[in-house]
Amino acid sequence: MYRRILVPLLALAVLAALTSTAAAKTVKTKAAPRYYLSLGDSLSQGVQPNLKGVSSNTNEGYADDLYQTELKRIHSLQLVKLGCGGESTQSMITGKGNKFAGYFRCHPAGGSQLAAAVKFLKVHHAKGEVPLITIDIGANDVDSCATAANPVTCAATGANQIATDVPKILKAIKQAAPKGATLVSMNLYDSVLGSYFAPAGSPANGLVALSVPLVKNINDKIGAANAAAGFKTADVATDFDTYVPFTTTVNWQGNQIPLAVARICAWTWVCSTPPSGPNIHPNKNGYLEITNVFAKAIGKLS
Repeated sequence: MYRRILVPLLALAVLAALTSTAAAKTVKTKAAPRYYLSLGDSLSQGVQPNLKGVSSNTNEGYADDLYQTELKRIHSLQLVKLGCGGESTQSMITGKGNKFAGYFRCHPAGGSQLAAAVKFLKVHHAKGEVPLITIDIGANDVDSCATAANPVTCAATGANQIATDVPKILKAIKQAAPKGATLVSMNLYDSVLGSYFAPAGSPANGLVALSVPLVKNINDKIGAANAAAGFKTADVATDFDTYVPFTTTVNWQGNQIPLAVARICAWTWVCSTPPSGPNIHPNKNGYLEITNVFAKAIGKLS
């Protein structure tokens, strides 16, 4: 009798154990969040003019596009955008001097964007926790030079400021970043090329040819800082054909114009008529181009 009762009980126990094991295997552990940290100026926030021509943050910038791409592989990835429209290299370090910070509601922890970034990276410092950090900075150091009394001197001063500040910014980010983070910094396109259509002989038109070597000088400084700090360079300038001689022309709205000018007109709002333009920020297609340049530099995240 005892054996007749024991055998069915043992069978039930084994069945229960198997059922419990199978159920345990079906329980999925939620992956810990990982972060893509986007830093910089208005481009990092996807700024574009709205229907009234007012520059506004959007979800169509390169950071947003990169995030959607990487999210397909890293399902727990979260986008953290600390960039601020109007940010210069100095204001990124000090938190002072950005007259657009209030408009774009930039309230960085620690008093500056760089301090906020370092604080974030120190909190999220486990290996692989922040697989990607991107930055674009420097454009606002020279953006006002097109209307300065001496544009060349202004651009030279801005270039020197970039050469001084960008290495400090990148070094601080590199030191705070967790092991394994991919670091990518973008160089600059030449928004002054949009003045190609200004009246011949006007100051704005006269700056067009001068702007290319000035931008090349700035981008060389950014590239050197990137290499020294272990950042990859997203070479947006080359993608926009910024350095292609003006003798290389293409058809643009029935006219033969330099290829470099056609690129800036097609991929930014700088050649657009009011209310959308002139506006130096990329349009949706321009941000997608910048996304592709970043993606090429990034490669495959681990």
